[in-house]
Amino acid sequence: MTPTNLTRIPVALAQRGYEVVIGRGCRFHVGEALRRLGYGAGLKVLVVSNPVVFHHYGTHVMEALRAAGFTANSLLVEAGETHKTPATVARIHDACWRERLERGSLIVALGGGVVGDMAGFAAATWLRGIAVAQMPTTLLAMVDAAIGGKTGVNHPGGKNLIGAFHQPRLVLVDPDTLSTLPEREFQAGMAEVIKYGVIGDVDLFTKLEQAEDLSSATAVGPALLIELLCRSAAAKAAVVAADERESGRRAILNYGHTLGHVLETLTGYNTYLHGEAVALGMQAMGWIASREGHWQEAEHQRQTAVLAKAGLPLRWPPLDPEAVVACLNSDKKVRHGRVRFVVPRALGRVEIRDDISAERVGEALEALQ
Repeated sequence: MTPTNLTRIPVALAQRGYEVVIGRGCRFHVGEALRRLGYGAGLKVLVVSNPVVFHHYGTHVMEALRAAGFTANSLLVEAGETHKTPATVARIHDACWRERLERGSLIVALGGGVVGDMAGFAAATWLRGIAVAQMPTTLLAMVDAAIGGKTGVNHPGGKNLIGAFHQPRLVLVDPDTLSTLPEREFQAGMAEVIKYGVIGDVDLFTKLEQAEDLSSATAVGPALLIELLCRSAAAKAAVVAADERESGRRAILNYGHTLGHVLETLTGYNTYLHGEAVALGMQAMGWIASREGHWQEAEHQRQTAVLAKAGLPLRWPPLDPEAVVACLNSDKKVRHGRVRFVVPRALGRVEIRDDISAERVGEALEALQ
């Protein structure tokens, strides 16, 4: 199958920039894409995927790699946040040893954000760093997780506490793989799309408001879906290019994530999908911002309406307030003992603050139950 209407979005880094390539059918041409990057015949490639995704798309990818002259093998790991652990990464390392991957070898991550994070972290740490290419198959990974080089795994004390920045050589996005994505997973990915609208793209947010239904790929429709993918990827690429290692501006991408990570951690990573937790984090920060006068209540309600249109949860479960505070204080983004939150000021504009009290957070979570 020939890929159609390819869109190439550059991630313009000071060193080793790369492209996010979006186009239907591009999974059939991953070998050619890697050859264009200078990888030669005989290259050892390890494809890391999960059983469900590999069942649908593994044959396409393996055949494309082998047709390009690569020596390709695969490893299947279980997806899901409960499996995003050092033990699973150790399995990837074992496969790297078994297949004798060298410093010039490559790992291809075929799957959602969990597979991409773990495969990327394994690549960052095998032989002190080998190349990785991302082939995301979920909406959330396509618009967020696969772009930007954040890799890592969870620790019992918090989400993504173990990790490394390790940029991919290529991100290859085939929208056709969303046809097998469960509807709930699609909705979770929409949380990240909505986030981009709130933090910096008012036109994108307006398009989301104008859509009748955002709860499935079918409801969104192919034309709008491609636009959402491209606009979201471009937004992520621009922020990453400006601040690769999150020393400043990139932190705005954490809108909804600080409290979302608390929710995931305290519910054992097995109750909410990541995007669902992010949506609830956005709801909480919207509530706090409106109560503290940082943005208008009407804008908070507009955000709520779009989240609801995407089928995302809006109500928090009861959580132990002391556990919430303890989890917040172990967050990666704590600076000098103060938790940093991304707070909306208007649709398309946010700021980073460290003066949100634990009491205010508690009020928000109670009000949203």
